[in-house]
Amino acid sequence: MDAPVHRMAPDHSPDHSPDHSPDHALPRKVALVFAGGEPVPPGVAARLAVEALVIGADSGIDHARAMGRQVDIAVGDFDSVSAEALAAVEAAGAEVFRHPVDKDATDLELALDVAAARGVERITVVGGHGGRFDHYLANALLLGSTRYADIEVDGWFGDARVRVIRRHARLTGRAGSVVTLLASEGPARGVTTTGLRFPLHDAVLLPGSTLGVSNELLANEASVSVAGGTVLSIQPDALRDI
Repeated sequence: MDAPVHRMAPDHSPDHSPDHSPDHALPRKVALVFAGGEPVPPGVAARLAVEALVIGADSGIDHARAMGRQVDIAVGDFDSVSAEALAAVEAAGAEVFRHPVDKDATDLELALDVAAARGVERITVVGGHGGRFDHYLANALLLGSTRYADIEVDGWFGDARVRVIRRHARLTGRAGSVVTLLASEGPARGVTTTGLRFPLHDAVLLPGSTLGVSNELLANEASVSVAGGTVLSIQPDALRDI
């Protein structure tokens, strides 16, 4: 699980900072970022990109290895990863970015920054709920950060799928399954949906509003368009509904 955030200047020494040079850039355009927390449900594995840059955020390294993924980059303060897993990925040649426990960002945020620095076009976060409500909420909001506005971002939190929608997205699932739409980082304007039980037409979703909570798929597919701002699409039972 991500370590608690403490107010202390992060370590900016060369050994701890991501290397942005072309010599270290990997050609893969998709990054899988494995976070800490509860074990990843087995059904998630089949829904992840095969060709991807794999980044383990602290104990996310254990989860990645449990799913048979080779970790390319390890990031964090490493206070919760197993010593065996960390040693194994280091021996296999993974890049390792170590941070102090007292830092101003969670391990997941640091891992997302590394992924963004590699020029990927899509990031999928796996894990990160871990039973703590504050971590769950912070991680979901983190996905919608404007710092990653040029990247397609989604995540699997247990059975739930979270997608960041800034323009258009196609949602799939079982008819009758729940879809919640929440504004992130300010008002979302021009929100229009098709294929949902309670349609939205050029609507405004405000942060803190429950207008978009507990909508439903009418069939196996729906769409969401956003003219301005950011919407988080949450399908709480996506793994069982697909």
